[in-house]
Amino acid sequence: MKRIAKIYSPIKFLTTVIVNILTAYVIFGICRLVFYLSNIEYFPNIGFQEVLQILKGGLVFDTAGIIYVNILYIALMLIPLPWRETLKWQNICKWIFVVTNSIVIIVNFIDTVYFQYTNRRSTASVFSEFKGEDNLLKVFGTEIVQNWLLVIIAIALIYTIYKLYLNPIREKSNKKKKHSVKYIIAYYTSSLLIFVLTIPLCIAGIRGGFAHSTRPITIGNANQYVNRPIETAIVLNTPFSIIRTIGKKVYENPNYFNKEELNKIYTPIHSSTDKNFNKLNVVVIILESFGQEYVEYGYAPFLTSLQEKGLYFKNAFSNGRKSIDGMPSVLSSIPMFIEPYFTTHYANNNISSIANELNKQGYHSAFFHGAPNGSMGFLAFAKATGWKEYYGMDEYANSADFDGMWAIWDEPFMQFFADKLSTFKEPFVASIFTASSHHPYKIPKEYEAIYTEEGDPIHKCIRYTDNALKKFFEKAQKEEWFKNTLFVITADHTNASSHQEYMTDTGIFRVPIIFLFPNNEYNECSSKVAQQIDIMPTILNYLNYPTPYIAFGKNLLDSNPNNNWVINYNNGFYQYFEGDYLLQFDGEKPFALYNYNSDNLLKENVLNEISEQDNMLNRCKAIIQEYIERMINDNLIINK
Repeated sequence: MKRIAKIYSPIKFLTTVIVNILTAYVIFGICRLVFYLSNIEYFPNIGFQEVLQILKGGLVFDTAGIIYVNILYIALMLIPLPWRETLKWQNICKWIFVVTNSIVIIVNFIDTVYFQYTNRRSTASVFSEFKGEDNLLKVFGTEIVQNWLLVIIAIALIYTIYKLYLNPIREKSNKKKKHSVKYIIAYYTSSLLIFVLTIPLCIAGIRGGFAHSTRPITIGNANQYVNRPIETAIVLNTPFSIIRTIGKKVYENPNYFNKEELNKIYTPIHSSTDKNFNKLNVVVIILESFGQEYVEYGYAPFLTSLQEKGLYFKNAFSNGRKSIDGMPSVLSSIPMFIEPYFTTHYANNNISSIANELNKQGYHSAFFHGAPNGSMGFLAFAKATGWKEYYGMDEYANSADFDGMWAIWDEPFMQFFADKLSTFKEPFVASIFTASSHHPYKIPKEYEAIYTEEGDPIHKCIRYTDNALKKFFEKAQKEEWFKNTLFVITADHTNASSHQEYMTDTGIFRVPIIFLFPNNEYNECSSKVAQQIDIMPTILNYLNYPTPYIAFGKNLLDSNPNNNWVINYNNGFYQYFEGDYLLQFDGEKPFALYNYNSDNLLKENVLNEISEQDNMLNRCKAIIQEYIERMINDNLIINK
C-alpha cells in the first residue's frame, strides 16, 4: 500500500470539536453574565426559580447561536477529507474558530451597552438603522473610553479563546506511514459516520429540539422562559438575534377576524367633518430621549411649566424605543410593531403624515433636524411623507455649532427654527427633532459650569435642552404667528432610568405629550391614556380636517370612554393599555395583565381575573391585524 501522511483517529477530531465548542458555551455564558450585571437595574425581582428558567432558555439559544456561528468550523473539522490531516488545514480551522467567536464577544458586549437605550437585543435591522451615519467611529471611540472595563474583559475573553483552543495537530509531520486498505476504509467510514451523525445534532440545536413539531426557534421563543418581556434580553444572545432576522419577512397576517368582524371592532380610517376647517399653524416638537421620568423628577422645569398651560396627559406612552420609531409614530401615526418601520420591507409603502394631509389644504410644511441630512433616514422619510422642505446641518451652514458627534447644538438650532418659522407663509406645519440629549451626553462648554453632572449623565443634557426650549418659546411668542399656532411637544423615546418605576414594561415607554392650544383651550391634566400615534389624528380633528385619512391612533379630544387605549411592542409582546390595565399578548395568547396604576412595578399578574380582559384582547388583535394587513397590501392612504 502506498505510504501517506500520518492519519489521526476520527475520535480525536470529534473530541477536539467538542472541547472547543464547550469553550464557546463558556464564552456565551460569560457574555450573558456581563450583560446581566451591566444592566441589572432593569431586571428587578428575579428569584431563584426565574434564574433557572432564564438559564434553561439561555442554554437553548446559546446552542443555536453557537451552531450558527461555528457551523463552518464544525464542517471543516469533521468532513472526511485527507487535507484535514495537515497542520495548515488545522491552523485555518483554528483561526476561523477564534475570529468568529471573537466577533461573538464583540457584538454581545456592544449590545450590553446599547441595551440601555433600546431595552432589547439588536436584530439585523441595526445595520439599516445606522447605515446613513458617518460618525460611528466617533461613537465607538467614545464608548470604548467610557466602557473601558468591558473592553478589558472582552480582550481577556478573546485571548482566552486563543489560548484554550485545542488543536489536534500541533506540528507538521513529514513522516510517511503505510496503512492497509482495511485500515483506511475503516478510518473514512467512521469519519463519514461521525460527520453524518453530527448533521441532525446541529439541525436539532438550531431548531431548538428534536421534536417533529419544533420549528427553528426565533427571538419570540425567548418569551416562554421569562415573566417580563424585557427579560428576554437575558435569555437571548445578540449573534442569534441578528442571524435569525437577516432577510426575514417582518409581517404575516394573523387573520384573527374576518373583515366584517374586524370593522366592528377597530378601523384606522378617520372620517371627514362638515365643520369649518380651522387653518391654524401647527408646530410639533420632538425632544430626543425626554422620558417622563426626567420631567417628573425636576430636570426639565420649563417643560413642567408648559404642562400647566396646556392639555397634558399623565399616562402618555411612546410607540417604540428608538428615534427611528418616534418620527413615524408622531408624524404619521404609524406604531412600531416587531421592527422599526424604516427598516421593514414596507418602508416604501405609500403613507401619509400631518404634513401630507395639511399640504392638501394649502399649508407650507417643513421638517427640522440638526444632524447631517442623511442621518437616521429622517430626510428620506420626510420626503416620502410630504414635508416640502427639510432643514438639517447643510441648511444651517455653520459648523461652529456642531457638537462634534451628532448634530448642531439644540439652543442655536432651535433659534434657527424660530427664525425660519417667522419667514414662512401662514398657515404652516413644521416639526423639529432635537438632538443634544443624545449619547454621549455632552453640552456646550459655556454650560458645563451651569449644568453639572448629577445622577445620570443625561440629566445635564435634559436641563440644557429644556433651557433651549425655553429660549425658543421666548423668541417665538414675540412673533405674530405665535398666537395662531397649535404646539405639540413630546419625546421620541425614553432613555436611561434611575428610578425603578421607570424600568418596568410601562415605565420604559412613558414620555410627555403636551398640546398647547391657542387661547389656552383644553387647559387640563388628563388621566386618559395617550400615545405618540394619537398626535396626528388629534391635531387634524382639532382643525376640523375636511377629508378622511388613515391613522392608527385615536383622537384624544374624543369624549367616548371606550376610546381610551394605547398599544406598543415590547420584546416579542404586544402591550395593550386600556384605562388602568396593561395586557401583554404574544400574538397567540395573552401572557399577563396588570393594573399598572395601582401596581406600578407590575408585580401582581391578574390574568383571567377581570371581565374586561376579553374585550381588551379583541381590540388588541384587531389593531394588530389592521396594521399588518395594510402594511402587506400597501393600503395606508385613502385613494380618492
